[in-house]
Amino acid sequence: MINAPLVHKGKVRELYDLGDSFLIVVTDRISAFDYILKPGVPDKGYVLNALSKYWFGITSGYMNNHIIHTDVEKLHAIIPSAADRELLKERIIVAKKAERISIECVVRGYITGNGWRQYASTGEINGRKLPEGLRKNERLNDPIFTPAAKNDVGHDEDISIEQMIELVGEDLTYALQERSIMLYTLAHSMCEQKGIILADTKFEFGFYAGELIIIDEIFTPDSSRYWSQEKYALDIEIDSMDKEPVRTYLAGSGWDKNSEPDELPAAVVEETSNRYKEILHRLVD
Repeated sequence: MINAPLVHKGKVRELYDLGDSFLIVVTDRISAFDYILKPGVPDKGYVLNALSKYWFGITSGYMNNHIIHTDVEKLHAIIPSAADRELLKERIIVAKKAERISIECVVRGYITGNGWRQYASTGEINGRKLPEGLRKNERLNDPIFTPAAKNDVGHDEDISIEQMIELVGEDLTYALQERSIMLYTLAHSMCEQKGIILADTKFEFGFYAGELIIIDEIFTPDSSRYWSQEKYALDIEIDSMDKEPVRTYLAGSGWDKNSEPDELPAAVVEETSNRYKEILHRLVD
């Protein structure tokens, strides 16, 4: 479809080199435990791209981002087929060529998921001591910054603030922490007005022309944990608004997580697609 060099093929996104910019294409692929699952989830790529565009637009008044434009019709030379352009409509971002900072900037407003597992065993998250007696899914008094070092192969590695300072320096560490918490707090407040809880999220940042900007995606169900307020409770596994139906199915399927999984059942794919579309409609409509 695309007459440009493929720079990177990720689990969901593909990155093409346009010379002075990148073309990011968001697919319907879905992954779990480092495996690409089949089939894809209809409209997932559209939802991810639409939510990133929505949130990049809102946050642009607070911090610049990598978007140049999102109009596939400006790419006739790169995507000459009208039929292909129609397929890729609302699934592309033409982005600035930023220098990526190899830190995943995670903000947690609630103690859940991996954060809860760390706390339950050590009383800490990423080496940071938290108050005793917290309960699973409890809202923290203030959001906390829990970074991870990005690995291009394998899983990202949770690190402490002190380790992050060793990697990128004190000034950049505290700049990323401040901006990450600011962006999370803004989005959390907006989500509350729509009956949604933004439990945690992760950002990627880079430098472009000497300026620190947001890159990749922002506040999508793939990079954030969204809960419906009516399902919120302590001490349980909350059914999150993302690929939870896939996780639930795989957990009960007997899959060993070390071999190619079977195709997902049609009902699981449909329910997952509906989850992604629901979060888009509740936030954007």
